[in-house]
Amino acid sequence: MWSERRHFLLGAGALLASGLLPGVAAAQMELQRPGMLRIAVYANYPPYSMEGKGVEISLGQALAHKLGLNADIVEFVADENMGDDLRNMVWRGHWRGTNNMGHAPADVMLHVPVDNHFQSRNSRVKIFGPYHLERMAIARNPDRIPAPGNSVIETFDPFRSEKIGAEVDTHGSDFLLHVLNGGIKDNVVHFSTIPAAVEAMQKGEIAAVLSTQTQLEGALNGVTGYRIDAIELPEMRITGWPLGMAVKAEHTGLVAALTEALEDLQRSGEVGRIFAAHGLTNRVP
Repeated sequence: MWSERRHFLLGAGALLASGLLPGVAAAQMELQRPGMLRIAVYANYPPYSMEGKGVEISLGQALAHKLGLNADIVEFVADENMGDDLRNMVWRGHWRGTNNMGHAPADVMLHVPVDNHFQSRNSRVKIFGPYHLERMAIARNPDRIPAPGNSVIETFDPFRSEKIGAEVDTHGSDFLLHVLNGGIKDNVVHFSTIPAAVEAMQKGEIAAVLSTQTQLEGALNGVTGYRIDAIELPEMRITGWPLGMAVKAEHTGLVAALTEALEDLQRSGEVGRIFAAHGLTNRVP
């Protein structure tokens, strides 16, 4: 016990002497391992995270570096809903274990909607630190599909004759299957990923793709001849949401340290540069 306490005091002293953010010393006591920030990100989710690369992996590494910690990135497969993901990756851990984590949860999970209602249903975690505003959008071949209009009919009526792609089991897919009283459902083509849908659009198999703007930007990075338009229609219910992070509810020191680190990265423009390096636009919530 004494050796562990001495190790912490020496580490805290070193952090303060090095000029790192002052909240780091308190946060150290809440980490799974001293000197290591374990960061959970979704697996197979480009451009956010995919096999060791992605904008949220880079952001997690930048946050750890700002705190003077090593980053341990854990890519996990999504469960049935995000409440399950928070349980598995933040406050309890998964009984099956997770890549290089055993059964332990992470210190922080990224890509969590910063929403009061969602927070109220997940009291075991603290959701905070919005770093990006996600929103729904359409990627389209402008030679086949006009720009979205101001109504559902104007925007989606062209898909009575043209095909549109979506990722299976997503908000976009559910919307397309029911919009216009199901009038375009026969022309909705499902894909396992957004890059696969965009590839089909490039081949001319479909004329457009409905997804989040960031996923579409990532899939079309470096590709010309297509347009991406944000969609803001009341019938869609949810058209945009801020993305942030989550830690255990009682880890107030870690909340303070990560909040300060993120704000510092945002003030310096580093968050925007991280997104730009991945061909993406960071929209500040």
